[in-house]
Amino acid sequence: MKNIIIISAPSGSGKTTICRALQQRDEAFHFSVSCTTREQRNGEVDGVDYTFLTNEAFKKGIENNEFVEWEQIHGDYYYGTLKTTIEAAIKGEDYLLLELDVKGAIVLQKLYPNKTISIFIEPPSLGDLRTRLVNRGTDSEERITKRLERLSAELEYKSNFTHHIINDDVGCAVNEIMNILQHENEEVYYGS
Repeated sequence: MKNIIIISAPSGSGKTTICRALQQRDEAFHFSVSCTTREQRNGEVDGVDYTFLTNEAFKKGIENNEFVEWEQIHGDYYYGTLKTTIEAAIKGEDYLLLELDVKGAIVLQKLYPNKTISIFIEPPSLGDLRTRLVNRGTDSEERITKRLERLSAELEYKSNFTHHIINDDVGCAVNEIMNILQHENEEVYYGS
């Protein structure tokens, strides 16, 4: 069973919204809670949205080989996924949704090739992405500029993903993902 569902996208492309919509659609989806050293935003709950760690605690986790993947993003903050999270999902055969940057997604695909389905989500346009980031209201103009500069680098990794979706409508994107998951797991079970 391919039950590790990797959702990757440039910041502001709607990956969190899509993951939440998938969970509302089907209770079989569990969200992987990544670790991060960035500040907790308004409305975020520690242990639900992210596990918020200090730089020291995160670095100790790296030293102890506790992360299956990790990266320092924008030169400021660490993000990572604990090995125990992935191993528990595989053992329990739960669908695990992971929001990952492109490099983390590639690492997971290499480590668990028979368990992962990778989906790259794109915004309809650069202008649309800028609007989403501004309207989100969580980043300074400087950070928005950094995120947009990272877009072209992230798009270069698109070919490393099994599936690509343009998110111009969340409902349509969720339907596409549901169809992908059904098709992928039919292939596993029935060899179609």
